[in-house]
Amino acid sequence: MKTIQAATYPVHFYDEAYQKLTDFVTSKNYSSIFLLVDDNTLDCCYPRFMQNFATNNSMEVIQIDAGEEFKNLETCVGVWNAMTELGADRKSLLITLGGGVITDLGGFVASTFKRGIDFINIPTTLLSMVDASVGGKTGIDLGVLKNQIGLFANPEMVIVDPEYLHTLSAREIRSGTAEIIKYGLTFDIKLFNEINNNKKLDIKDLIYESVKIKNNVVLEDPTEKNIRKVLNFGHTIGHAIESYFLDSSEKESLTHGEAIAIGMVCESYLSNVILNMPMEHVTFVKNAILEIYGKIDFTSDDYSSIMEYLKHDKKNVNGEVNFVLLNDYENFQLDCRATPNEIIDSLNYYLA
Repeated sequence: MKTIQAATYPVHFYDEAYQKLTDFVTSKNYSSIFLLVDDNTLDCCYPRFMQNFATNNSMEVIQIDAGEEFKNLETCVGVWNAMTELGADRKSLLITLGGGVITDLGGFVASTFKRGIDFINIPTTLLSMVDASVGGKTGIDLGVLKNQIGLFANPEMVIVDPEYLHTLSAREIRSGTAEIIKYGLTFDIKLFNEINNNKKLDIKDLIYESVKIKNNVVLEDPTEKNIRKVLNFGHTIGHAIESYFLDSSEKESLTHGEAIAIGMVCESYLSNVILNMPMEHVTFVKNAILEIYGKIDFTSDDYSSIMEYLKHDKKNVNGEVNFVLLNDYENFQLDCRATPNEIIDSLNYYLA
């Protein structure tokens, strides 16, 4: 599969990507190499990685706990301390092997260690393959508030090896599918239709198209001043719900994709209210998403807390909540506003 060229780095695919990785690392003559993994990827993905990556350099493995709740400054400090104790310097390389938490946190760790060292992303979940590993966003959460601390920093390369998807549960595959649905609704409705019409679809077929869409958007707007905001469709309400469930002792935490799926239903409803997106299309989106994800259990009693988390969305300006909404499929509008009552109506629509 043809390499996708991002602004300053390539995205390589499948087995031949490892030869590209080996050649690159050999040419750069790094002083040391560090591999960042979590509990899951150490067990499930590290063996395949080691079978395919050949280097004469010694490589140190740094392991962190798995889960969104560990995507925080405390974990970063632990990784920085480990790298320091193991002799990392400005000519070191950090390779991230994992999902969105590993790629986001690992990129942030590398970009700030000694004012920046090289890093390479090897995403192992569908979510990180089609979203987190590409585009140069790095960051961590502040408490349960998503991605509040971070910076834009590009990796040296990204390796997309769909064989790692075999290590995932069906729930994790569904989580990553939400981001592909987002690309379908905003840029290429064929992606959404393929998912909706073919329940036995090999999702690997859609990874390449998804990465291509995201890369084209990022090339046009690398630091999210304009069109890159479209990649937040479903994420404004979705992130608020994800944070609320993460922080609640009475709720089981949602995957990122489950929360974004709710957000896409709600923000499709707002698209009808504010931009007159055809209601039959809103209904189609809701029904398709509910068929894939089921209905998440919350009630109107939870609304006030969800609305409170919305106030902290990093896209807000002057206290105003910003949405990406749809005039229709493949036709979006940036920087839209909705009243609190309209947002509550959208939650009611999801639950109805």
